[in-house]
Amino acid sequence: VQLQASGGGLVQPGNSLRLSCAASGFTRDDYAVGWFRQAPGKEREGVSCINISDGDTYYADSVKGRFTISRDKAKNTVDLQMNNLKAEDTAVYYCAAGVGGSYDGCVYGMDDWGKGTLVTVSS
Repeated sequence: VQLQASGGGLVQPGNSLRLSCAASGFTRDDYAVGWFRQAPGKEREGVSCINISDGDTYYADSVKGRFTISRDKAKNTVDLQMNNLKAEDTAVYYCAAGVGGSYDGCVYGMDDWGKGTLVTVSS
């Protein structure tokens, strides 16, 4: 499984950013793709995950109402739309994938990981 994340950058608080994950190499349909983040000195956090087959989603409490995850099955991409960004959203964001549901993937971890993309929220 190959995962390629893109879309990170510097953004001011209150603004938006969209991350995209291009996925390939899957051999089954019942897998989840998600976004994780790790800020300096903090543990990695499951931000949002989506089951590719049924579209079921999971969001961490810290991003509910601000972030939206979506998938395009034809393009094999999973996007994370991040609105009303805050300084505490600053982190390296990773795209990851694994067999199973969105909740299990985000909470218990994924099998395959892509390289991270840095998101910096600062004025």
